[in-house]
Amino acid sequence: MQLTQPLELYPDTRVTQVLFKNVKNAAELRQKAMQGKLNGALINPKMLVDPFQVLVAANKAFHLHSIGSMKTRSLNSEIIFNLSPTNSISDAFKRFGIADGDDSVLVAVVHGRDEQQAVSDVTAAVDGQQLPAGEVSTLSDLEKIRKLYKVTPQEETCGNLLDAVICRMAIKDVM
Repeated sequence: MQLTQPLELYPDTRVTQVLFKNVKNAAELRQKAMQGKLNGALINPKMLVDPFQVLVAANKAFHLHSIGSMKTRSLNSEIIFNLSPTNSISDAFKRFGIADGDDSVLVAVVHGRDEQQAVSDVTAAVDGQQLPAGEVSTLSDLEKIRKLYKVTPQEETCGNLLDAVICRMAIKDVM
């Protein structure tokens, strides 16, 4: 159900993604995250094409955290910020963070090799039905994603939507 992958630049560090639908306590989760009482990035799965998108954002966030160059205040908020194609932190939270009325959430937890308790603590706080993380595309709003990342139909003829999204995430710092 959950997807755990090592970070490429930091092989002793993992990111675990857990997907939920029919979430009943999004407002409570969001409040706990804002207070720092929840150690995980709470992401709106409607804006995700694939779990690889979150892995890329987590890799970048952890690297920036390691070198002291984050643009946000925490590793979890940096993951959400790195999903965005723009440099606006507030815009990133509006589009990729969860809102009080949301009924689905993807939780991303960055942890050490043997720290599965951090994942258990976060998933226990979610009142919802767990899905395999690989099924995130079943909850995606592809038209919103295309519009946000400005992906043209022509661009999708030579690659797929995930390629275009990852490209936009990667170049936002140089644009």
